This record gives sequence, structure tokens and C-alpha cells, in this order.
Amino acid sequence: MSFRLTPTFRDRLAEAPRPLAGIWVCSASPLVAEIVAGSGTDWVLIDQEHSPNGLESTLAQLQAIAAYPATPVVRVPVGDVVAIKQVLDLGAQNLLVPMVSSAAQAEELVRAVRYPPRGVRGVGSALARSARWNRVDDYLLDADRHVSLFVQIENAAGVAAAAEIAAVDGVDGVFVGPSDLAASLGVLGQQTHPDVTAAVLRAFEAVRAAGKPVGVNAFDPDVARSYLDAGASFVLVGADVALLARGAEALAARFGAGPGEGERVSY
Repeated sequence: MSFRLTPTFRDRLAEAPRPLAGIWVCSASPLVAEIVAGSGTDWVLIDQEHSPNGLESTLAQLQAIAAYPATPVVRVPVGDVVAIKQVLDLGAQNLLVPMVSSAAQAEELVRAVRYPPRGVRGVGSALARSARWNRVDDYLLDADRHVSLFVQIENAAGVAAAAEIAAVDGVDGVFVGPSDLAASLGVLGQQTHPDVTAAVLRAFEAVRAAGKPVGVNAFDPDVARSYLDAGASFVLVGADVALLARGAEALAARFGAGPGEGERVSY
């Protein structure tokens, strides 16, 4: 029996006629991940860095998303060889690694996703969903084709080294994180501060010059559009928990006032 894996996020970006918009899934809920994946969004970020996601919940979300055209990307909590190996063995084909600040760090991450002799990824495909328990022909010999690696630039040092990071063979794209970048630049919580925006655009220019796709997180539609106009190939435009929080707040504000103060609801 032979099984064909889906195209990677690298492949999706290369073939897309337009930038790809994605939604962050932070709830660790397979049900929510499936709802988001079925929304028509291009890609879904399953987050292990700032969310209560472990291996089991990540696996369940990958399985839930698999029924839909959206491409799942898993952000690991740290660029650790063991953490990367475990997430790859779950069947994640697309990884985003946070807090990458140098080309040397990026090179180590490339080695972490590749099998020997070109890398250090542990071999367990017969036991793992990655190769569908050896149902993917020649997975060990062809694993690079089935895995894409994206790295996240989130501080001033990363912006300064963006060209070198993007030029690393095996890095398929760069994602810029304005939140931590703002903190690095001394303007914590001000993702649209002029200094932050300027740094994001410098990273864009460097990555694009290296011939790699660049993405960014931008929940404000106007900010997202400005980054798309500046050359972003992929963006995160919302998160499940933020959509739920803002939607719940809007309903509470509309219907939660005291008698005579809010809009009357009839059932």
C-alpha cells in the first residue's frame, strides 16, 4: 500500500497566484481547528509556543485539519532537536521555529529536520505518522521533499541578520513577529510603532532579496494590507481565541446592559 502526502507550505507558496492568509489556532481544540480549517482560510498555524498544546493535542488538530484544503503549520515552542523530531513524527510537514537570530542558528534547525548524513533527525518512520507507518514510498530517502521549514525573526539581531538567515539552504521562508520585535526595540506592546514597522520592512527587503517568501503576523486589516502591499507572501490575520474573545465581548456589550439600557431581545 502506498500513501501520497499533501504538498508542503513551501509548495503552496510557490504555486499560489496571491498571498496566503492564515488563522492562528491557540485553543488546543481539534474541534476549533476543524472549524477554522473549514472556513476557507489558506493555512492554519497550530501553536505550541504560547498555547496549551502538547503532542497529543497537536496530533489531534493535524488529523482534524487533514480533511480540508487548508495547510497546517506547527510552531514548535523552541528550536530543540528532540521537540522538532517529535512534531515531525506526528506528521507535521510544515514547521515554524520561533526566535531565530542568526544564520548559524538557522543552519542547526535545517540539520534538525533532515536525516543523516545531511542532518541529525532521529529515524523512526516505521513507527510514526510522518511516513504513515512506512506507507509513503521511500520516505527516508525523500523526506526533504515532504518537510518545509520556516523560521521566525522576532528581535533586532534577527532583523540585522535577516539576509544571512534567509540565504541558508533549507530555510524555506521567514516569518516576522512584530510583538516580540516591539519588545526588543523597547516599545513593548506597540506593534505598529514606526520603529517596529521600519524593522519589519527591512526584514522583508532582506528576505525577498534572498529569493525567499516572507510573512508576518498582522491582526489589524489595514496593517495586514499594508504588509501585503510591501511584499508579504503569507500573513496571519487572526486567532481563534481572539476572534472568540472579541465576538463574545461585542455580544455582551450589545445585549448585556441593564433593563432599559440595552437593545431588547425577542425570541
